[in-house]
Amino acid sequence: MKHAFAWLMALVLSAPITLAAEGKPMTTEQQKVLETITTMSSAFMAKDIDGVMATYEDTATVMFEPGQPVSDPDTLRAMFTGMSAVDPVFEFGEHEVFIAGDTALHITPWQMSGRAPDGTEIGQSGLSVAVLRRQPDGTWLMVIDNPHGAQLLASQGS
Repeated sequence: MKHAFAWLMALVLSAPITLAAEGKPMTTEQQKVLETITTMSSAFMAKDIDGVMATYEDTATVMFEPGQPVSDPDTLRAMFTGMSAVDPVFEFGEHEVFIAGDTALHITPWQMSGRAPDGTEIGQSGLSVAVLRRQPDGTWLMVIDNPHGAQLLASQGS
């Protein structure tokens, strides 16, 4: 469950977003991708689980724990609900957004500190990797969400 909390924290991206890959200004479509992430973040901080779920496709897969994908909407909702009691503080590195047709990849390193409901201090970090798909109305929704993108490198000692 400790990684589940980290996953959610990686998505709470409230920092100003001004850079795309290689320090170039973001295009309008890249900004729309990031709007999905920030919408999810705002909904989570407001404990609006319906709003959180609205940023994901119905068949989305989320890695609350490394190597353990969750795709069932009821389980996703329960995980988000359970984590919504924590008020985290986040710091993010630069955001990269790559778009190919109707598919986008969002990547950002993150650090989180917060306090669990029992008062225990929490501190985690990682690399958030999210795949989004452009919808017929032009909005972007998350399809795959993995806040543990650095896990593979860490397991190889890189």
